[in-house]
Amino acid sequence: MAALELAIEVKTKKDSPQSHRVHREEPGGRDMESDSNQLTQAVIGAAIEVHKALGPGLLESAYEQCLCRDLKLRGVSFQRQRPVPLEYKGIELECGYRVDLLVEASVVVEIKAVTKIEPVHEAQLLTYMKLGHWKLGLLINFNVPLLKDGIRRRVL
Repeated sequence: MAALELAIEVKTKKDSPQSHRVHREEPGGRDMESDSNQLTQAVIGAAIEVHKALGPGLLESAYEQCLCRDLKLRGVSFQRQRPVPLEYKGIELECGYRVDLLVEASVVVEIKAVTKIEPVHEAQLLTYMKLGHWKLGLLINFNVPLLKDGIRRRVL
């Protein structure tokens, strides 16, 4: 049976909500949250590099190609435009759904270049995550002055 280590970190600042972090360890001592955080940090770091070089205003496809290049240079494995099959009543349908990037076979990355992230964009990410049985996703909107304002991290 896997041992779970729980460490709760509470940040207290005047007028700020408390934040809690829970760490889970796999057998053998691997920290799953730490691995996920390192992976998303690598993707976000690569996205920041792309945004610094190009700024807002380009098409999603340009950002996708550049992000792939940066991930490759960092030694991060990914699949680009990975099909997401839809299963309905026992049959698998190929409906043309595609994840922009699947990083290290575990993190869904949806790239946008829109005025603002709408609920439908977040719903798209969550739906892809559910259909593909992936637990972690990043929605990155490059059409913002500061990239940190265009990033959403979601966990199922």
